[in-house]
Amino acid sequence: MAKTKPGKKDLDSYTIKGTTKVVRTGDCVLMRPSDSDKPPYVARVEKIEADHRNNVKVRVRWYYRPEIHRRAKTVPWSQGASAHTIEGKCTVHSFKNYTKLENVGAEDYFCRFEYKASTGGFTPDRVAVYCKCEMPYNPDDLMVQCEGCKDWFHPSCMGMTIEDAKKLEHFCVLTAHLMMMPKDP
Repeated sequence: MAKTKPGKKDLDSYTIKGTTKVVRTGDCVLMRPSDSDKPPYVARVEKIEADHRNNVKVRVRWYYRPEIHRRAKTVPWSQGASAHTIEGKCTVHSFKNYTKLENVGAEDYFCRFEYKASTGGFTPDRVAVYCKCEMPYNPDDLMVQCEGCKDWFHPSCMGMTIEDAKKLEHFCVLTAHLMMMPKDP
C-alpha cells in the first residue's frame, strides 16, 4: 500500500454522495466541472484518502476529452480532487472494444491513445483521419462513404443534415460539391 501523509488515511472505497454506488481505486468516474455548462470530466481513480476531519479526496488520472479541450495539446496528468465532485461511475473501453459494443450506454467512453510517461509519447503515435475536417473516425458520429473515392465524410462537413444523410441511397463527393455550387443566372 502507498505511503500516506501524516493525518491522512487511505480508504478502500468511497460511496458517491446521495447514491449507493461505491467507487474503488481503479474505477473510472465522471466528475462535475466547476462550469455547469460543460460535460463531466472523465477520470480514473488512483487513490482515495481522508484527512483528520474525514474530508475525502481522490487522486485521479484525467482522460482527455476533445470536445472540452478543442485543439489543445494536453497529456493525462494526475491530480487530487474532492470526492464530492464525483457524479457517477463510467466505463472507459479501448477503442477496439468500444466499436464492438452492441449497446453503447451514456456511461460508455473510449480511449484511443495511451500516454507513456517514460517516453512522453502516445501509443499509437498517429491514427488515420477522414473527411474534409481531417478528424479520426469516431464511432459515435455518423459518416457517409463516397462511392467514387471510398473516403468517409461527416454529413455536416458536406452541407447535409444527419436526417438527409440517412435518406441517401448513393453518395458521391463530386456530386455533392456540384449540388452545393450556385446555379448560373
